[in-house]
Formats: sequence, C-alpha cells, structure tokens
Amino acid sequence: ANIETNLEIPLAKRQGAQGVGLFRTEYLFMNRQDLPSEEEHFQLYKETVESFAPDPVIIRTMDAGGDKINPKLSKIEANPALGLRGIRYSLKEQDIFKDQLRAILRAGHFGNVKIMYPLVSGLEEIQKANEILEEVKESLSRDGIPFKKNVEVGIMIETPSAAVIADMLASAVDFFSIGTNDLIQYVLAVDRTNEMVASLYQPLHPSALRLIELILKSAEKADIEVSVCGSMGGNPLTALILLGLGKIDSISMYAHSLPKIKKMIRNISLKDAKDISSHVLSLSTFKEINNYVNIELKNRFSDDSNFAHLN
Repeated sequence: ANIETNLEIPLAKRQGAQGVGLFRTEYLFMNRQDLPSEEEHFQLYKETVESFAPDPVIIRTMDAGGDKINPKLSKIEANPALGLRGIRYSLKEQDIFKDQLRAILRAGHFGNVKIMYPLVSGLEEIQKANEILEEVKESLSRDGIPFKKNVEVGIMIETPSAAVIADMLASAVDFFSIGTNDLIQYVLAVDRTNEMVASLYQPLHPSALRLIELILKSAEKADIEVSVCGSMGGNPLTALILLGLGKIDSISMYAHSLPKIKKMIRNISLKDAKDISSHVLSLSTFKEINNYVNIELKNRFSDDSNFAHLN
C-alpha cells in the first residue's frame, strides 16, 4: 500500500496489503507552526512497522516541494517542480534530515523498515545522503539507542537523469522504486497540476514506457529489486503494461486499488502481458496504445464492472 498516515493502516490491511511500498512522510510536517520532533517521527514509524511486520515498510524521506508545497518548509519558487525539493531539500537542511533518519533507524529495530530517497538525479546525491546516514548511525550507537544497523536503502527513480543512468545508480543502492507520476511529468515537460496542459500528461506515452523498460533492465542486470509506487501501478490499464515491460518485484498503490489490481494480475499470464507490452512498444502514439490496451482489457474482463470505465 501507499500511505501517508497511520490512520490508513487498518484499511490497507483489510484490502490485503503486504507491507507498505511508499510511506509518504510529508503529512507530519503539514498544518503546524513547528517542526516534528524525532520522537514524533519515531512513534509514527514504529506503529506502522509493527503493524505490518514481518512485511516491509518503505519510508520515503521528506519530499516537500513541487505539488507538495509546505509553507513552513518551502519558499515560494517560480518553478517549484524544478526547485528545492526531495533529496535536494534534505541535503540542504541536514538537521531535519538527520532527525528523520534517526527515527526511521530506531523504528527499524521493531520490524522490516527500508529507507528511500526521493527525486534523486545523480550518484553524488546518493553518496552524500549515505554519508549522513552513517553519521546518524554513529550518533545512535554513541547514545546507546537500539536501531537497525543493516537497513536497506533505495531511491525513487522519477527524474529522466536517474532513469538514463539507472545502471550506474544501481551499484549504490539496494532497490529502485519507480515514481511514475513525476517521471512522466518530467519526461513530457507537462505540469500534471496545470489544467491547461493536463491532457498531455499521458502515462502510456511511448517515451515514458521506453524509459521504464530501461530502468527495469538496469535493475535486473544489477540484480536489485525494483518496484513501482506511482499511479500507473494502481490503474489496471497501465499496470498491465508494466507487468510485461520487465521484471517488477512489487507494485504499491492506494489501498482501494489493491483488489482490482490483484484480480487483474491473477487473471493474466506473464506471457500474455509480455506479448501485449511488446506490441505496445511498437506503437507510435499514446492514443494508439490507449486504444489497444483498452480493447485487450475489455476482451478479458468484459463482465467485470471494475474494468468498465478505463481510460
């Protein structure tokens, strides 16, 4: 499941979520005049990790900015989507970053926690963030506080630069998670919150699909896990294509989408998914791709209302 707060844990578990593929942590920073303490972070993460144990909980470090603007943390920028957000913000405001890392590591003592850096664009950012992570581990050791020492660290692949050099980045991390929302936005140069160009935001655009295929091949060659946590994973139309593009270890989404995606996956063979995706990659426009995949899904699930209004 993708979650933003511990209030979503019961629904995610009822819908059959096997862990958390994306814990968005910005909620802790919103609608308040101060910054959350390390203890606030820790209690929230600990409850979540214990609730899903032994399944993994992937906690994304704060991604304030873009369409997640927090007035307390972010200055107004002319182009926030290209501004100070994601890992860039954390590397600039290291005290905030360290408090969050300490809390995540402490929560890891109680279950299967993983750390994920958002909006990475190059290897240097990973290296710097990992240096800070090691400093935090040393500080916890000095303080005699139990924590998860061998925590897995991954990155969101959501910038075109990260996708293009995914083979290089793979050597520095334990896993990839493809953030399709921002990846598509940056690939197509389309602000997905701007109604004047929203129609150009097309998850099945050939350029986006080719980049995702490249990421999957890089992860498989490096033998690291790769997941999808963007909206493409929660839509049967686009999830079907993802399955056939390459080896995906997990998909996460908002809890309400879990049953229909599980049903789709359980009712199609991997060979059929690969055949469909192979044909899709030969098409030149997103309209052709949309039409083709819609027909495929409707032919296979014509009697299922969950798939009656795909677009």
